[in-house]
Amino acid sequence: MREEKWLVYGKKADFKSLGEQYSIDPVVARIIRNRGHETAEDFEDYLNGDETKLHHPYLFKDMEKAAEILWKKIDEKKKIRIIGDYDIDGVCSTYILVEGLRQFGADVSMDIPDRIKDGYGINENLIKRAYESGIDTIVTCDNGIAAIEQIAYAKELGMTVIVTDHHEIPYREKEENGEIVREYLRVEADATVDAKQPDCHYPFPLLCGAAVAYKLILTCGIKRGIYQDDPSFVLEDFIEFAAIATIGDVVDLYGENRILTKLGLKRVNKTKNLGLRALIKACELEEKEIVSYHIGFVIGPCLNASGRLETAKYAFGLLNAKTEQAASEKAEHLKRLNDERKDLTDKGVEQALIQAQQYEEDKFLVLFLPEVHESIAGIIAGRVRERFHKPTLVLTRAEEGVKGSGRSIEGCNMFEELTACAELLAKFGGHEMAAGLSLKEENIEPLRRMLNEKTKLTEEDLIPKIWIDVPMPLEYISENLISQLRVLEPFGKGNEKPVFADKNLSMIKMQVIGKNQDSLKFTLKTAKGALMTALLFRNADEFTEDLTERYGEEEVSALRMGLKNHIKM
Repeated sequence: MREEKWLVYGKKADFKSLGEQYSIDPVVARIIRNRGHETAEDFEDYLNGDETKLHHPYLFKDMEKAAEILWKKIDEKKKIRIIGDYDIDGVCSTYILVEGLRQFGADVSMDIPDRIKDGYGINENLIKRAYESGIDTIVTCDNGIAAIEQIAYAKELGMTVIVTDHHEIPYREKEENGEIVREYLRVEADATVDAKQPDCHYPFPLLCGAAVAYKLILTCGIKRGIYQDDPSFVLEDFIEFAAIATIGDVVDLYGENRILTKLGLKRVNKTKNLGLRALIKACELEEKEIVSYHIGFVIGPCLNASGRLETAKYAFGLLNAKTEQAASEKAEHLKRLNDERKDLTDKGVEQALIQAQQYEEDKFLVLFLPEVHESIAGIIAGRVRERFHKPTLVLTRAEEGVKGSGRSIEGCNMFEELTACAELLAKFGGHEMAAGLSLKEENIEPLRRMLNEKTKLTEEDLIPKIWIDVPMPLEYISENLISQLRVLEPFGKGNEKPVFADKNLSMIKMQVIGKNQDSLKFTLKTAKGALMTALLFRNADEFTEDLTERYGEEEVSALRMGLKNHIKM
């Protein structure tokens, strides 16, 4: 098995006092401290943060300007088109803006790029289609900040353009006075709303695209006195979609994102949206309390599946469904698409892992799988990244050249790594942990070489680090502690599920389980005699091989039969 480094958080605090103050187990207090929360105010916001802690949307650069432009267009009865993206964030952003502006009386329509034909974000085909349809104003969501040439084209046609986005601002590096400095590139839109802009002073720059769209609709309502001029005012119809996108787009779940997600999940569990209700039913989640896990691993993948294999307009149509029958049909369709996507992914991962072994000396993996469906390249890259703990690009043959997606590891900013190789790329964008790109096929090998030559990753960076919140004897676990872990929800990036550890456990029995016979179930025993059931998902063969190598076939055979053995966990 691969080498791992186990580390225990060493952050200090009076956990007993914190536990008493907030009526939580000291272990829970320690986990919160491990997530970077230190002061009494931090703990209060984490445990009890609510809508009163949300920031005023006017703090965004150009937010008021964007709302003023939209009201002018609404009053003049101009046609407005929302152009989103084909992932869960783009679909939710599009729905929020279309439905929100429609409630204000706007003549509004939508378009979402086709992943295969159009690629990511706004492009000249979408702009031309809008222009020929008599559209006066384009509003982008979850895209647009890097579309400098495309937005210039829309302006040449005399169109008004508002960009709302959350991605990194593109830049080029140049030398000034012997130093390398960044020159940020700007789109020439009529209003640009993105907290990542250097001259934007919004206090929390990590919102997803749908949350930015939510803030724009809120601003529009405040401007006309429809909504209260109060940042704590919650848009009940839309906050659930901001929450779904926040989880699905894997942005950091702390600060304002944590609050929006907590508020939105409450709404999801009693949603009035026909499409969302139908999807919850199709996924057999009707009887469950929907938490971040269900969004990230059940509902979210279904919403993403249509943009991967067909068109994201199906997912938009689900959220926009006006009858229960239409909602049910669309939900079942998305569920089937996601099942198909899972099968394609498993086959692609198998190919990728075989190819990755050819480049085991590389620190940055660049894999070319020409027959893999380009829509699942990012998922495959994520699986390979998990296996080898290396930043990974998965490239596939597209209609024009090669397209791909990348997933990174901590300590490696993928957007910056690709920026350093921009001369080899036709187009790219993204952020620290994920990116998309396109290039000519003949540039694949030069890209592999350049990434590995320029990367600053060390061998130490490539060793997975398992951060342990609390070394905890199994005897300490109780139903009360487990129930208290709920106060840590919602879990996700920046607020990961807690990790506990114990050692020198005797293994009493092991059996293979799961539909694909790829998981394991154990009975473990402590030195004090406490028994606990444990599960290992997926890597059954790899784990069993490792045990056999360490202890021998006889010991592993005894373990399988529940007989006395000398295997320690």
